[in-house]
Amino acid sequence: MKQQPQGTKSTPNRFNHHGVWAIYRFELERARRTLLQSLITPVMTTSLYFVVFGAAIGSRMNEVDGIPYGAFIVPGLIMLSLFTESLMNASFGIHFPKFTGTIYEVLSAPISAFEIALAYVGAAATKSVILGLVILATSTLFVPVSILHPVWMATFLILTATTFSLFGFIIGIWAKDFEQLQLIPMLIVTPLTFLGGAFYSINMLPEAWRSITLFNPVVYLISGFRWSFYGVSDVGHSISLAMTLAFLLICVGIVWWIFKTGYRLKH
Repeated sequence: MKQQPQGTKSTPNRFNHHGVWAIYRFELERARRTLLQSLITPVMTTSLYFVVFGAAIGSRMNEVDGIPYGAFIVPGLIMLSLFTESLMNASFGIHFPKFTGTIYEVLSAPISAFEIALAYVGAAATKSVILGLVILATSTLFVPVSILHPVWMATFLILTATTFSLFGFIIGIWAKDFEQLQLIPMLIVTPLTFLGGAFYSINMLPEAWRSITLFNPVVYLISGFRWSFYGVSDVGHSISLAMTLAFLLICVGIVWWIFKTGYRLKH
């Protein structure tokens, strides 16, 4: 029998579902142990958004595109929570093993790069989708919500959670410390979300500002998701889907490059 050269890692010939399930279950258990931070806090924050925006702005602006203002902001609130939680869950999930040094045990295990990414990203996306559904259920306590296209809603929900979990996975590998881990979500993603039509329609903006806003990729994610609820959107839902898939493929390509080169994983 031919021996494998010393120092090389054998590649499994088939899908290592035991390894994927072990990482996936561990990440979900971590969310259960921090239930207050993972679930209750975002729900309370969303409730405050309804109270503040519904009372302060909703009393002055009854409808947007024929939709009651309180119901209009529901998709934006879900997307806001989805972006934030997907990024934080995935980035912390992979960054903490880097910080403690246990990432080398994962890299040396008989599990492929695809399976590692699938487990971490899948767990983060699962938690984000559950949170999005909980926020959707919570919103019905404040305003009447209708979903005209439930299949499209589920599609945008899962694709967005997966895309931003991949993005968070990249951030977690890129970040050298916990300060950098919070840098992109706080300074880039959150402002883009607030400027991406989460709480208003970009059609309400002057033409010049509307043209500038169309360069914000978050606009397409929120617009497509809102269309699945009420059938109205700032841009076509097919364009929103194409932009989401493009962002997803870009993130997949970056993750592939990271594992191929060992960027900030092996050194």
